[in-house]
Amino acid sequence: MTLLSIFLMTPDPSGKGSSSFSLIFLGLMILVFWLFMIRPQAKKAKQQKEQINNLQKGDKIVTIAGIHGTINKINDDGTTLQLEVSPGSYLKIEKSTISMEWTNNINKPAATTDAK
Repeated sequence: MTLLSIFLMTPDPSGKGSSSFSLIFLGLMILVFWLFMIRPQAKKAKQQKEQINNLQKGDKIVTIAGIHGTINKINDDGTTLQLEVSPGSYLKIEKSTISMEWTNNINKPAATTDAK
């Protein structure tokens, strides 16, 4: 079987074992696709859902629109919260609009720099 026929998935002219090799190759492609694309995305989505469910009053967050604020109240409906963007100014936002990447960046401890 030539390398070209493997990539083009054309049957081998001799007809020896080409169908079984094609099935194995297809199975390996599906496995690689699952390992490198589907599994990491599902893991990240699960982690984001856990992090959103663990939010509490007083946490600093950033929305996907770039709005910075502090959680003032988590509403009873469970999907929205009240965000204080400046003293006395509140916004009602959906929990799904919180950017976990940006929120984690603003909550990181500041790196210390040595001034010499």
